[in-house]
Amino acid sequence: MAKNDDNRLMRDLQGLFLKKDGVKAFLEGVLKTVMESEVEQHIGATPYERTHKRSGYRAGTKPRTLKTRVGELSFDVPQVRKSEAGPYHPSLFARWQRSERALLVACAEMYFQGVSTRRVNEVLDAMGGMTLSAGQVSRIAAELDEKLDTFRSRSLAGREYPFLIIDARYEKVRVSGHVVSQAVLVATGVDSLGSREVLDWRVADSESEATWGELFRDLKDRGLRGAKLVVSDAHKGIQAAMRRYFQGVAWQRCRVHFKRELFKKVTWRRYKELAADIRTVFKPEERVECLRRAEETAAKWEKRYPKVAAMLREGLESCLTVCALPAGIRRKLNSTNMLERVMKELKARTRVVGIFPNRASCERLVGARLLELNEAWQVEGRRYLAMEQLEGVEYAKALRVTDTKRAKDVA
Repeated sequence: MAKNDDNRLMRDLQGLFLKKDGVKAFLEGVLKTVMESEVEQHIGATPYERTHKRSGYRAGTKPRTLKTRVGELSFDVPQVRKSEAGPYHPSLFARWQRSERALLVACAEMYFQGVSTRRVNEVLDAMGGMTLSAGQVSRIAAELDEKLDTFRSRSLAGREYPFLIIDARYEKVRVSGHVVSQAVLVATGVDSLGSREVLDWRVADSESEATWGELFRDLKDRGLRGAKLVVSDAHKGIQAAMRRYFQGVAWQRCRVHFKRELFKKVTWRRYKELAADIRTVFKPEERVECLRRAEETAAKWEKRYPKVAAMLREGLESCLTVCALPAGIRRKLNSTNMLERVMKELKARTRVVGIFPNRASCERLVGARLLELNEAWQVEGRRYLAMEQLEGVEYAKALRVTDTKRAKDVA
């Protein structure tokens, strides 16, 4: 019977998708289905079911709308009374709305601070033809800020985070009447169970020792412990902050960033040749063999491109920190690729705004999207790393702690 119900549900949803405005109708159908399932779990009973597990009763529905970039969705939210768990609130509604509302606030702030009305209207039209008043902007901003402050100040005590992956991207922000580039610093971690988590973020003037140091200090104040490895690019600010706040912690230089910087040092005609040589360097699993091949490659390129040879000799060793770890773990920790995907998600949101009216607006939108991504990781329930592969591994021996004083920013 349950299988027939599922098949009927899929046919209904497919029918909605094929109608006019099919995407909107399909999303509305999905929302209705998800809410019905959540209400059943909320009160512990299906419609008209008599059971001792019931902890509340359905009390009709309430019409609601959800404004998205595909238009305004209309649906009925089930109402619940006399439930021990309290009133029912759709989880998807809150999750989807958060970053959309942050976008709205950012766009509205642009309007109130004198940005072209035409430009703001173009952005709002792209999001579904939405409008906001000054009062709504203030109310939504305060609500978002409260949720984000709670999230970013939560305690990290009680769990260990052996692996940290950090990176930054840049956004255009109006500061004191001038449009300047601001660094968006993001820190993620993998806990001892292998689950990934967004730990912190902030908007700062640059990637300096002071800004990264402030982020590291806040993480430790919130209870971060058990760090064994930090994965990042070779920015000088990160290196200096690590020496101060993560002494003795191993550092893995992102191989993707390393390759990008290396390729910038040759003409485009030699790009493919150098790329093939670098693939050969990183192919072995043994650190010693990688270093031997790197020296051969450096000798080959030294005469015509001395900067390539210097970078291979001075920077490659820090790219090999994870060589002794199991292959499945090593592949996911030899670069910041996981965080690069997060940055692409942020870019998809921030490019709608273009130039942020202030730092708070940028930090709010970035934080809202990071909170959504973090929730998605928790809901998925899939581990990022199979930590059982590390049972019995002695980190002090497996991870070669690179002296960050030697890790020069040769880019």
